[in-house]
Amino acid sequence: MESVLQEKSKAITVLLNGTISSIQHVIPIKHEIRKPELSNESLKLQFGVLIGITGDVKGKLVLSADQSVFGAIGQAMFGMPLEGEMLTSFSGELGNMIAGGLSTNIVQSGLKTDITAPTIIEGNTNLSGYEKAIKLPVVFESVGELILYLLVD
Repeated sequence: MESVLQEKSKAITVLLNGTISSIQHVIPIKHEIRKPELSNESLKLQFGVLIGITGDVKGKLVLSADQSVFGAIGQAMFGMPLEGEMLTSFSGELGNMIAGGLSTNIVQSGLKTDITAPTIIEGNTNLSGYEKAIKLPVVFESVGELILYLLVD
């Protein structure tokens, strides 16, 4: 039993490290990654992206922030303001880039995963139905906070 818990804990650490590395490579804005914390509550979101993770580890990666944060990240990456459908599309693509980088980063550790297409979350949304939620706040200089949730099934 203990070895199963150790393996699960190791897999979560690998996922977190892979996510952090992916953010550092994808988003060209100076940032501070805060300490991850375990969240036992259902997630309440206004805007975000959900990407499913399948394979050796099953769960979801959720990016949550104000639309203005996603917009500022898009402007930093593409040099133009994004709004409306372009902002929604970019937000999904940002989720894809981070989750894809995560999948690529963790292959060296022996974990094989795949990702699902992004789901955009808009409006008052509650997410529940997962075993663990790890909250990873990332604060972008002059932009705001993006919170990543790693939901492990």
